[in-house]
Amino acid sequence: MDKPFTGGCACGAIRYSIAGEPLFSNHCQCRDCQRESGSGHGSYATFARAGVTLTGEAKHWDMVADSGNVKTRGFCTQCGVPVYMTFAAQPGVFTIRAATLDEPGRYKPQAVTFAARGYDWDRLDASLIKFEGMPPG
Repeated sequence: MDKPFTGGCACGAIRYSIAGEPLFSNHCQCRDCQRESGSGHGSYATFARAGVTLTGEAKHWDMVADSGNVKTRGFCTQCGVPVYMTFAAQPGVFTIRAATLDEPGRYKPQAVTFAARGYDWDRLDASLIKFEGMPPG
């Protein structure tokens, strides 16, 4: 069996363990991710929800994406760290913030999403595939 992806918030109140490899890993430059991260982008890895074990209590914050779909962000009530996202339109996936991994070096971004909203000062790996918005399908 492959080594699970593990991680959590800064204080340890929220922990996850995820079996399987990411379905998609990306840097997102949408305005929501910029605001939430306090930087030019958010970095994420998305997994099949079936492989996720989550412990601890998160505070949830719902927001409406450009698509009109609701995305829910889970963050720690103790330390405030944003840990994960779920999507009403895609209940079978679970997305974690790359920096919450116990081994952040395992994060391997595949693409930049919402590149149209990026800023010149937020320099990302030029070799990554760039999508103006979300990738198709």
